[in-house]
Amino acid sequence: MIDVTQQIDAVHRLVGRRAFKAAEARVVTVSQDYDAPVEDVWDACTNPERIPRWFLPVKGELRPGGHYQLQGNAGGTIERCEPPESFAATWEYGDETSWIELRLSAREGGGTRFELDHIFHIDDAKWGEYGPGAVGVGWDMMLIGLTLHLSSGSQVDSGEAMTWMGSEDGRRFIAESSEGWYEANVASGEEPAHARAAAGRTTAFYTGAEG
Repeated sequence: MIDVTQQIDAVHRLVGRRAFKAAEARVVTVSQDYDAPVEDVWDACTNPERIPRWFLPVKGELRPGGHYQLQGNAGGTIERCEPPESFAATWEYGDETSWIELRLSAREGGGTRFELDHIFHIDDAKWGEYGPGAVGVGWDMMLIGLTLHLSSGSQVDSGEAMTWMGSEDGRRFIAESSEGWYEANVASGEEPAHARAAAGRTTAFYTGAEG
């Protein structure tokens, strides 16, 4: 489906902190470069008819103040939209609320830099158990779909994707993604033993090995 090593190496992972909505927050940032122009990447990420071709079906009003819902996943409210460069939205899953911010920028020589922040208030319980990989691995998986779609223009076969994720290559991708988030967590100042334990729980969660 995709070259595991090539895709893992193509993604830059960063963990940090910042002031957000009058409180300290943790920030998980995932970024990747694409040969496609900014306008095309923006359309892939915001057009409700195109998003399901590489991610998940989405319903709602994709405009400032509008509410969106990804099928079987998170929903939220669009807080800001500045096409074709950035948008910000809440990310609401169950009773948990965090935030996402997408930034697109033109690369020198052509192409687009895709950057996405996932922001959590500092007391988020899931972070304490799983670390940045709690969402980071999921965003790495999402970028597989975007990469395949932008490189071919075609729709990603969801059944094929699910089968691949359960394969040896899919499990290796999850493990290497989790390792990448472990390294980013340690680089941010997290104590290595705590980061390693959190990464182990993340890998187990995504591969269904927990319990």
